[in-house]
Amino acid sequence: MNQPDLGLKVSALRQQKKMTQEQLSEFCQVSSRTIQRIESGEVDPRTHTIQCLSTALDFDFGEQNASDEIFWLTALHLSSMICIPIIPLLLWSWKKNQSYKIDQHGRIVLNFQITMALTLFAAAFLLMLIPLTLPFLAQGGVNVAQGSHIFTLLVLFAPMPLILIGLYCTYQAVVNVMRALTDKPIHYAPSIPFVK
Repeated sequence: MNQPDLGLKVSALRQQKKMTQEQLSEFCQVSSRTIQRIESGEVDPRTHTIQCLSTALDFDFGEQNASDEIFWLTALHLSSMICIPIIPLLLWSWKKNQSYKIDQHGRIVLNFQITMALTLFAAAFLLMLIPLTLPFLAQGGVNVAQGSHIFTLLVLFAPMPLILIGLYCTYQAVVNVMRALTDKPIHYAPSIPFVK
């Protein structure tokens, strides 16, 4: 892992473990200023310091195989095509401790997937309400022939929201795979930050 990702990950893990920079520096037998400079991305730590940081923070900071990281980032983003949050959740849970990028991208993909799943459930619920409209059509003076035409139109166009959500998820997945592969910032919208 290279700077600045390494420094950001060290800082995040240190805070998760409720350690101060001084405590981490004592464990790694380096100065507090060195930890500050590592976290700010100013310096690349020596091999011995990386090993100490790995032990102290329970994270593998070893040189990550770039093609392996690219593969898992691609899989993570493509998993957002399927509006089932369990797939990105499993990928993220499995690989989040091996790469800062996978950890960050996984959180973003997971938030988008949860948001889209909730949207899908809302759309499906509204679709289930369509058959309930028939009695109201009959009470409103619509005859059976007109009612059957309206019902046919409703049935034909009812799946459109679900299809559009699926197409949108596919579009977001492809665009963000391309962004991730070219080191551009990824963006999924709408996305409610459930996982921080």
